[in-house]
Amino acid sequence: MNKNIHHEFAYQSRELGVQIEDTLGEPPDRKNYARVIASLIDEYANGTGIDDVNLLSFALADYLRFDDPAGLLAQCKQYDGDDAAKVITMVSCADAEAGKALAAVAAKNPELARKAIITAFLFKNTKRWAAEDNSLDALQEEEEEKGKGGNEMEDEDHVAPGQDFMDLFDTREDGNGDKH
Repeated sequence: MNKNIHHEFAYQSRELGVQIEDTLGEPPDRKNYARVIASLIDEYANGTGIDDVNLLSFALADYLRFDDPAGLLAQCKQYDGDDAAKVITMVSCADAEAGKALAAVAAKNPELARKAIITAFLFKNTKRWAAEDNSLDALQEEEEEKGKGGNEMEDEDHVAPGQDFMDLFDTREDGNGDKH
């Protein structure tokens, strides 16, 4: 998984895929699927209190146009408390009722709208984030990040080469070793 995607968004996106498959059924019943989506959109457009990220993303996924994919991808790092208004401006709707539903949720619960948009975006754009980047550039960047990331090791963990071996024979138990 891409390190720039918050694990909860990755989970929600995978769950959305399962929810769509389960609703379609085997063999796929597109009429039933369309009825479920229409019902959810109607509920959200009328201001329902269903505060569920997956249900909202499920209802909107087929109607959202992702106008700023790079911007949306950048918003995936943080699950809670990012700029909901900014995310909402990065999409448009291909359907008037879906647009009305998104507007109603955005007015009532902008954070829910933000999470649902990002979840739907990740679901529709799995190739952008699901495969781990093992290119030389990505690996070098990861190593540089580790190097910059402040040492969390305490001073006592920084020892001279061979110090661990000498400490095995420390009889004074003060960590200074017996120096002759």
